[in-house]
Amino acid sequence: MNQRIHKSIEIKAPVEKVFAYMEDPHNEPDWAESLIDVKNICGSGAGTHYECSWKMGGVQLHGETTRTEDIPNKRIVDETRGEGINTWTYTFEPHENSTTVDLDVVYTIPEQVRRKLWKTARQLIFEQGEEVVYRNNIPIMAKLVDTFICKRTEQEIEQDMQNVKDRLEI
Repeated sequence: MNQRIHKSIEIKAPVEKVFAYMEDPHNEPDWAESLIDVKNICGSGAGTHYECSWKMGGVQLHGETTRTEDIPNKRIVDETRGEGINTWTYTFEPHENSTTVDLDVVYTIPEQVRRKLWKTARQLIFEQGEEVVYRNNIPIMAKLVDTFICKRTEQEIEQDMQNVKDRLEI
């Protein structure tokens, strides 16, 4: 099931500066909290392609990102496929002395992330001697694990946007 996050932030910097910074995959590890590395970057603009590693729920994931859209100073769309599937759409709106960046992220929770957090939750419940509660509430536990992952991902993305603002503001 696809999860969705929308974040918006105003950055006191010209759109050209904000767009150039966010368009360059080399900069992503500097501002994206969960990103571990970006390598083998090929191309520029639409068609840019690179490999990346990131963490979600304490699990390291790998994938390949392709930039499917790159409209200078207006819009960037990056699609990642691999152990995680996600699409990040950035929309840039210039103002007199600032730029509003809207970010829409659509992603799936990789099964290995679910399994790790599920195992941790189950272990905590069993340590409390609540095995019967666990067995009778598996759908509820699954929903709680997904909710935890989604909330944590949303917090990380909000911090990502703040990191961009902190690095670029005049």
